[in-house]
Amino acid sequence: MRRAAIERLLPAAYQRASVPGSVLFALLEVMEALHAPDEAVLADVDALFAPYRAPDGFVGYLTRWVAMDHVLASPRPDAPPALPVGRLRDLVAHGAHLARWRGTPYGMRSALELATGVTGFVLDEPADRPFHLVVRVPPAAAGSLALISRIVAAEKPAAVTAEVVLLGDADPADPPADPSPDQPAPGPATGQPGYADPAAGAAIGRHPVDPEPGHPADPEPPVDPPPPPTGPAVGRASVPPPRTLPPPGPSAEEPS
Repeated sequence: MRRAAIERLLPAAYQRASVPGSVLFALLEVMEALHAPDEAVLADVDALFAPYRAPDGFVGYLTRWVAMDHVLASPRPDAPPALPVGRLRDLVAHGAHLARWRGTPYGMRSALELATGVTGFVLDEPADRPFHLVVRVPPAAAGSLALISRIVAAEKPAAVTAEVVLLGDADPADPPADPSPDQPAPGPATGQPGYADPAAGAAIGRHPVDPEPGHPADPEPPVDPPPPPTGPAVGRASVPPPRTLPPPGPSAEEPS
């Protein structure tokens, strides 16, 4: 409040005494100087609650307002921020959107990408472990595993268990790699190369194994006889049909 505005609030006798050089005039000048910082804040109070206009020291407070305080490493105000101020501002700006999608894969992935600035998070639910979530972290975010674990614990459904692993780590649930074309495929029974299922025949490229003494070999399947020929054989002389003799008649030597 300006000095003149404060002076008008005083009784008439004090207003007449407030002349330059007087004690009252000096006191009103000091009061105006003391009010100036607070009046500047009130004139721009909406900036305190704007994610990208709030002072750096106020951003952590706004993070708690939008229920994203789990990204902060320590609740102490003098502790160093767990994230750069710019990423905290992004989380505050998207706080309502993240609260709407909390508990879904999209919401968790969005929170992780905003907090770390890295994309490529993969969320899997193993078929053999229902209600269990595996969050695979790209290598670019390997230095933020503690932060990622806090976000996953806060964003997942309460009835779901979760674990955080780095992409590229050996996972026993992953299927084995395809064998090389130059390497023989393992047999279904022994799992060793060069062996095949006995019911499917001998292995490719190996001689059949003779049966052990005392154990007769499996009988060979019966071979069907070839069908009888239906015509003359190729390359063989055809047999003429039998001749039909005429019926006997009167001899030429006998008299008629």
